[in-house]
Amino acid sequence: MKIIMLVLISFTLLFSKVYYSKVEPYELRNISSNVSGLVLFIDEESIGKKLLSKAYIKIDSKLNIAELNAIKDKLIYLRETVISNEKVLKNLENSLLKKRKNYKQIESLNIKSRLEKDREFYELINSENLYLNTKKEINNLKIQITDLKFRVVQLQRTINDKNLKNRGFILYSILVKPGQVVGVSTPLAQVADISSAKLTIYLDSEDLKDAQKKIVYINGVKSSYKISRILSISDSKNISKYKVQIIIDSPEVFSKLVKIELKNE
Repeated sequence: MKIIMLVLISFTLLFSKVYYSKVEPYELRNISSNVSGLVLFIDEESIGKKLLSKAYIKIDSKLNIAELNAIKDKLIYLRETVISNEKVLKNLENSLLKKRKNYKQIESLNIKSRLEKDREFYELINSENLYLNTKKEINNLKIQITDLKFRVVQLQRTINDKNLKNRGFILYSILVKPGQVVGVSTPLAQVADISSAKLTIYLDSEDLKDAQKKIVYINGVKSSYKISRILSISDSKNISKYKVQIIIDSPEVFSKLVKIELKNE
């Protein structure tokens, strides 16, 4: 009986399913434009290399930079105006306090005529209106400053979006040329995340059972990797099969075809 069991186990291992997969980057990302403009520069020498701080695509941002500088100047003037108006407001407040005090003093005096009291009252009202108008002007200036600060953020983002960097990714391909006018959503490039790699295989439904517990053999060698992802919806191309991915360390060379076996412990 033991001999029969050993034969059955050996038979199962001998005919265990073998899968083949290409070693792919962890992520291949399509980069589309967030802005419109004229492509001024592309760095084809960066293709296949890791991107750092240098832009590999530059879209014309001359007008955006000019507007940004003009707004920064305007913000300086507006802030200076607010400071000046706040000083004026403080003086008006002090003057208003004295006029209120004076009016209260003469309001009850019988020696003052109604005409004199009315004149003091109107001066007091005019001073209060001037105070309130100055305060209103300061608030309007602060609203303008807030709006311009938001515009600065928008322009800075637009300028950044016109200088593509994608730091840390590998530049896979550039899809535009200098002199080309691009719009929002125009495909610009493809970049790859090679911080790790992935292997994709397709399993039958019966093979999914305890799949994540199985040992992964790559090119006949036992590995420490486990199945990382199982898509529970059958694949649209490989009918009745389910996509399974194994995340592995980043190799020196991608796109190699490897043999994969899933075995029980």
